Amino acid sequence: MNSLLIALIRALRSHRWLRLLGFAFILSSLGNGLTQVVVFGQLLRWNASPATLTFAYMLATLPGFIGSLWGERLCRKMSPLQILILTEILGMVALIFPLYGLLSHNISALLAVQSAEALLSGMSYPALTLLFKRGLSVDELPAATAMETLIFAAQVMLGTGTGVLLFNVVSPLSILLLDALSFAASAILLLITRKIFQARCADTTPADSAVPASLRWKNYSPLQKRSVLLLPALAAVGSPAMALLPALAQQIRPEEATGLALPLLFSRSLGQLCGPLLLNADKLRRYSASNGRLLLCLMLFLGGYFLLSPLSTWPVASLMLIFGAHLASNVVFTLGTFGVLQNFAGRQVTTASALAWRGQVMVSAFATGAAGLLADSIGATGALYSVSIASLTGVVILLWHYRA
Repeated sequence: MNSLLIALIRALRSHRWLRLLGFAFILSSLGNGLTQVVVFGQLLRWNASPATLTFAYMLATLPGFIGSLWGERLCRKMSPLQILILTEILGMVALIFPLYGLLSHNISALLAVQSAEALLSGMSYPALTLLFKRGLSVDELPAATAMETLIFAAQVMLGTGTGVLLFNVVSPLSILLLDALSFAASAILLLITRKIFQARCADTTPADSAVPASLRWKNYSPLQKRSVLLLPALAAVGSPAMALLPALAQQIRPEEATGLALPLLFSRSLGQLCGPLLLNADKLRRYSASNGRLLLCLMLFLGGYFLLSPLSTWPVASLMLIFGAHLASNVVFTLGTFGVLQNFAGRQVTTASALAWRGQVMVSAFATGAAGLLADSIGATGALYSVSIASLTGVVILLWHYRA
């Protein structure tokens, strides 16, 4: 079986720039995850309300809409690697917000860094997709899918794991210092990557030079529309549950909310990391066209969250439920990412990926906002059931309309 992991290993052996890019994003992922632990850990220590915890998640996604617009435009003027370097530097600067928040006990400052990270993630996503499209062959696109999926899974997995271990051992200020060092090291590695990538492409004309960059939605084929809509569909089902996870932990164990929430966040990230490893690289196109497989993954995801409260007396069971839920959800994420890379040519992939990101952000913000409002009135569990079932119904209609 030619798994995505094997395809990724082959591509890493063939491309030095890809190896350096991977190392850079591992370090960047460490920083992003540490920031998340500091923000949510402190909010739980300060006994923030369920609405505040859910709002923190929404702020970690909504500004990505503007970021993707900027990223799409910057891709027309700058190289993708220049944009990625810029986002790492700005990410380090944004640590001023949590630093101020910790020193002054200011919740708004902690929430501000969530917005900054979302903005920068939105900027980097179109650039990263374009970089893969330019640097890898058609046969290597499954490897790009694996790399892209693992990058965004490791964004919280590595940092969250480290943060969970350090949060109750060292001060949050020390964690922020480690955070800043990770961003600086990542920017340096990306500078080296840029030199290698430029040297590699110096004597060749970019494959996308003859392909128009703009493509209107009405001109998309049904397959292209389906590919763009998969990530927003996943956000509709997944965002309310992920946003409510800290509030669920707070509701399940009011006295030990931090001790439960942070391991659950780590288990979530581990599931996101392992999800792509289940897929056969040679069958990605067939998998992405299967409504049954996609809906099964989404129902498995919701099943894990729905059973969290009933089985909360068994900590190991809770961790396994969240792990399994995100194992399933990241299969959908992988198929959506592959569809954009596979079904759009040249520079059009920048527009398509940015559009998918904006759709994901807007759907996530709406679903998360609804969940947050309901959480204060009917509780986190009631909000989870209500919003998630409504979102899944909408996704069923969407997939039927754009069925392959």
